[in-house]
Amino acid sequence: MSHLPAHDEIHVISDLHMGGKDGFQILRETTRLANFIQWVGNQRPDGRVALVLNGDVFDTLAEDTKGYVAVDEAVSTLQRIMDDAAFTGIWDALSEFVRKAARTLVLVIGNHDIELAFPQVQQLILSRLAGEDLSARGRIVFSTVGAGYTCTVGASRVFCTHGNEVDPWNYNRYEDLSRVARRLAAGRSISADEWMPNAGTKMVKDIMNEVKRKFAWIDLLKPETSAAIGTLLVLDPAQAAKIPRLPAIGGRLAQGKWEADQRLAADVIHPTEADASRPPTVDELLGPHLKASLQPSADAMLMAAEENYQRLTPGADDGTLGTGQLIWERLTGWLTGVSKEEALRRALQDWLDNDATFRIDNRDDCFNDVVPTVGSAVDIIVTGHTHLERAIDMGNGRYYFNSGTWIRLLEFSEAMLKDADSFNPVYQVLMDGRMQAIDEAQFAGKPFVKDQCSAVSIGLEDSRVVGRLAHVDANGKPQEIKAFARP
Repeated sequence: MSHLPAHDEIHVISDLHMGGKDGFQILRETTRLANFIQWVGNQRPDGRVALVLNGDVFDTLAEDTKGYVAVDEAVSTLQRIMDDAAFTGIWDALSEFVRKAARTLVLVIGNHDIELAFPQVQQLILSRLAGEDLSARGRIVFSTVGAGYTCTVGASRVFCTHGNEVDPWNYNRYEDLSRVARRLAAGRSISADEWMPNAGTKMVKDIMNEVKRKFAWIDLLKPETSAAIGTLLVLDPAQAAKIPRLPAIGGRLAQGKWEADQRLAADVIHPTEADASRPPTVDELLGPHLKASLQPSADAMLMAAEENYQRLTPGADDGTLGTGQLIWERLTGWLTGVSKEEALRRALQDWLDNDATFRIDNRDDCFNDVVPTVGSAVDIIVTGHTHLERAIDMGNGRYYFNSGTWIRLLEFSEAMLKDADSFNPVYQVLMDGRMQAIDEAQFAGKPFVKDQCSAVSIGLEDSRVVGRLAHVDANGKPQEIKAFARP
C-alpha cells in the first residue's frame, strides 16, 4: 500500500451544509466547528495529520441559483458562502490548517456541493485557503469523481466516501459533471434544460425549498425518502400543484437506482440499458399512516382533481393541476375527519417510523449498500450523507463509521407522536416555523435540537490503529462515544 497517502491520524467530518442566507441556514455550531479544525491542526506536531471533509461541505441547493446546478453562478455562489459572516470563521480555520506542515485537507464531493467538481470552484477554494503559498496549496486534495478518498493509517487501509453514491435519490452523475467541467474550462456553458437533476435535487429545489421558506426546520428531518411527500403536502398545500411532477421524480429515482447500483462496484463499464421499473404511484409515495386517512386512494383523488381541473379550464393540456388548493380540497374532503394537526402527526409517523434511526450500531441502507461494494483490502470504511452517525464492528478486524452531521438534528420520540395531546405542543413549535423557535424548544426536559456534532478519528496508538466515533464539545474537543482497536 506504499502508493497510497499515509497518515498517522485522520479526522473525518461531513455534511456541514454551509449555505443559505440568515434564517435559511441549517448549520448552527460554526464557532464549535472552527475550534475543532484548530484542534485537529494542533494534533501530533511531529506527525502527519489529515482532515477529511467527507461531502456536502457547502450547500448550493440552499442558495438562490437558477436551475438545478450552479454553472455560470458557481464561483459567485461559493464566494457568497465564503463571505457570509456566519461561515468566515470556518474558512479562516481551514486556511490556518493547510498552512501547517504535514497537514492534509481533503474535500470529498457530496450531492449538495456538486460544483466542487468544477475547476473554477477548486481554484477559488485554493485561493481562499492558501493564497499564493504553494506549499499550502499542495496540502489540499480534491476528490470529485465519485472515487472517495483512500489512505493508510499505520498498516490499516481507510476508505472515505460520502455515501450518496449508493443512494438512488441523490446519486451524482460524475461523468456528466466532468463534461460540464470541460465546457467551463473551454469558456463554454450549458443551458438549464441540458442538466437533468437526480430525484433528491429535484425534490429539494422544486418543493422543499418553497416549504422551507415558511417552515425552516424541514431540512432537519432525515432521511429524504418518499414518505416526505405526505409531510410536505400537509405543511404547504400549495405544493400539491407540483404533484404531477412526482412521476418525473419517480422516473429519475428508477434511473438513479440502476446507476447507483453500479457506482462503487464499477462492474459495468459499458451499460446498455437502465432499469425499466415503473415510477412509484402517488399511493406508494404517501406513507401508510397518512394514506389510511384517505378514501378513496390518493391516486384516485389526483385523477379526480385533474379531471376537475380540465373541466374548469377548457383546453388545458399542459399536464399541470390548476392550484394546490384544488387538490387540497380533494385531500381534505377525503380525510375522514382528520385535522391538519392530526394529518401532520400521521405524516411524521410515516417519515420517521424507525426507532433504530439514532442507534449507532444500526445497519441502515447506507451501510448495507456501501459495504458489499468495498473490497476486503479496506479495513475501515467511513461514510456520511445520512446525517446519522454510526460505529459498527463488521468482524475480522474491519469497521464501519458514519460521520453524521454538524447541522441541527431533530429527534421525534414515540411519546411526542403518540396522540393528539402529546403532539399538540410540538405542533405549535413546528407551525411557528422559525429556527429560533426550534432552537428554544424543549420537550420532556430535553432540547428539541440534539447537541450532536459528530466526528470520526482514526489514529496510530502504540502500534495499533484505533478508530473512534466522537461528539465534539463547544471547545472543539472530541468526546469519545465508541472506539474500536484493530488487532
